[in-house]
Amino acid sequence: MRRLGLLLVASLLALSVPVLGHGGGSSPSKTGAVRKAHNFELVGHSGLLGRGMNAAPALYRNYVYVGSRTDASSGHEHAGVLVVDAADPATPHVVGEIGAPHEELSSQTSRELRVWPKKKLLIVMNFPCSTLIHSCVSGPETWDISFYDLSGPNARHPRFIGKYEPPNEPHEMFLWRDPKRPNRALLYLSTPHNSETPDDATANLSVVDISHARSGVVKEIASFTANPRYSPSALKNFDVALHSMGLSRDGKRAYLAYLGGGFLVLDSSEIARARPHPRFHLLTPVRNSPTWPNQTVHSAVKVPGRDLVVTTDEIYGDLLDDFAFEDHGCPWGWVHLVDISDESHPRVVGQYRIKENHHAYCQTEQGQDPANTYFTSYASHNPTVLKNLAFVTWHSGGFQAFRFADPSHPRQVGEFVPQPLRDVDTEDVALSQGLNKVVMWSYPIIKDGLIYMVDIRNGLYILRYTGPGASLVDRIHFYEGNSNLGRGLRFSS
Repeated sequence: MRRLGLLLVASLLALSVPVLGHGGGSSPSKTGAVRKAHNFELVGHSGLLGRGMNAAPALYRNYVYVGSRTDASSGHEHAGVLVVDAADPATPHVVGEIGAPHEELSSQTSRELRVWPKKKLLIVMNFPCSTLIHSCVSGPETWDISFYDLSGPNARHPRFIGKYEPPNEPHEMFLWRDPKRPNRALLYLSTPHNSETPDDATANLSVVDISHARSGVVKEIASFTANPRYSPSALKNFDVALHSMGLSRDGKRAYLAYLGGGFLVLDSSEIARARPHPRFHLLTPVRNSPTWPNQTVHSAVKVPGRDLVVTTDEIYGDLLDDFAFEDHGCPWGWVHLVDISDESHPRVVGQYRIKENHHAYCQTEQGQDPANTYFTSYASHNPTVLKNLAFVTWHSGGFQAFRFADPSHPRQVGEFVPQPLRDVDTEDVALSQGLNKVVMWSYPIIKDGLIYMVDIRNGLYILRYTGPGASLVDRIHFYEGNSNLGRGLRFSS
């Protein structure tokens, strides 16, 4: 979830929200147990030392690097970037940790991670974390992107190279490697900023060139905001800010998940072509952005080989009802499939929901139970998408797979819900304090036919998909939803 709103509620609610069940997370009663599985097999699991508050993973060779949603303040053991050896996917285990002075710092979270394999480079985005939602302490509000060398033995013990402090405040990133210039790579950074008036042109998107990060050279080459194009009323009443973005493989299009501002398509071809002083060109007028009830567009990922984008809406529980633009709680948020054959008029052609995303569920006893709606979210979160098959982490809804050969009628073809660990060191107040202690969160990563993902509370899971289209997944060496790396696109088009 974005920073916006969370920092606001922190001081107001910190005294009124109980923190349940911190404790001996290093000794769970069961590890790798399954509550529900359809067309998925559990290959391996690591509880990540039972720390809770796990963030994004990144993979390199047989190692998985996992960030933390919380900080190094009192009570948070192992709050750095954990290094997991998954040489045997059936027995992944923690073998190291990147800690202070570069990670595992008070008031800071290592939220986003990516690896550029060609340069053997680990990329870690750090930024401030909330005193409430992430159980952090107050401290300096600093944002940076740190780089680590993974060559040779450094893959197990990453070596700090340096860091870059961007001019704006990033929240998520997309790693784009230039397919025509293999030594060139860019980070697209969402820098969410709510404008109070249309004349505020503060960037919501920044692009930085990391091609020479090993030499300490990182520079911003372009920026963009759509906010001045929205009406004063929209800026006042909706959360108009860029949460994240996906890119086409060639880099000529960027797909913007603009929260309450909807979904937009951006021409990024000047950046892709390495033009001097490149500029973006907005292809979707904001008035033409497709809309739907309670819109909070969190992610937008292009379907390879098709004029289609998969979007997710992340909506938290009722905890945030009084402190944010949108209504939270049941029925949360789900997936929309957006036709972009006319980029100036994208249109919704389908949607995928689980039972908790239907208004009928909200009228049931479970749908009205505060213990199941206040500190819990059954919202879609991050997708990794093939031509006809999508994998989506779905918070307490677990891990979902659906087919969409006909995008107007997507159908579930797989589901995985783990049995939660008995106890973890730190619960996520907004997501795992309720009855359901499953919080599937990260972009799924496919490596050598297996799917890697992180549950905020319960750790790293490695799955094998066995449903329709499994033979395609089995052939993928590497593919993820928030970069253009790997060969997944080749098998999908």
